[in-house]
Amino acid sequence: MGLLLLEFLVLVKFWGKKVYQDSQIFKTYGIAFNRNSFHLFANGLAIGLFFTLGLFFVEGVLGWVSLQSAKVSLLRIIAEGFISALGVSFAEELFFRGWLFDELKRDYSLKIAAWANALIFATLHFLKPLGEIMRTFPQFPGLIMLGLTLVWAKESARSRLGIAIGLHAGLVWGYYILNVGEIVTYTNRVSPWITGVDGNPVAGLMGLFFLGILAFLFRKKLEKVREGGVIKN
Repeated sequence: MGLLLLEFLVLVKFWGKKVYQDSQIFKTYGIAFNRNSFHLFANGLAIGLFFTLGLFFVEGVLGWVSLQSAKVSLLRIIAEGFISALGVSFAEELFFRGWLFDELKRDYSLKIAAWANALIFATLHFLKPLGEIMRTFPQFPGLIMLGLTLVWAKESARSRLGIAIGLHAGLVWGYYILNVGEIVTYTNRVSPWITGVDGNPVAGLMGLFFLGILAFLFRKKLEKVREGGVIKN
């Protein structure tokens, strides 16, 4: 995967110069290494981490999961999880909300581009045998919701990708800490369709509900930005 990412970075640079005569294609995609981008990344990271931990906290209060001490070094899990989450979020956001979303926006309205991006994002994460597709189907609408949320997060930050990278990383990081650290145990008091099939919160109604809240907040923020005349439909 690391080699594929490096290949993509090289090819996308070539794509920008040869197809669009854009020598700063990464900036066009919303990538910038400055204080404002770091601030957006940090905000997104905090929001994503807060929502993930908040989801499991609520489920713990309801008695659907039990929380326990980490079975391995928590500091190691936190560090490993952050590095892993950062790598995954940077690669996926640059591809989906960077290159792919930019291509869609060139030919379609923001609404169509956002939904197309989310559907492609969900579909490419759902390539599995038919039996697994049927068993884990609740994950698909969750992935669509996540894709829309990340698009709206980026656009609400005036097309800066830092907020989406941070948000994606925070969601992955929080789940990594709880899952790999074996901090959460499901009590099986409710159906996995509520808490998440295979322990994946995106594949459950509670996860979808929390993602819905997150999507609503970023959608409202985007509407305020558009009302200010920054983004056209």
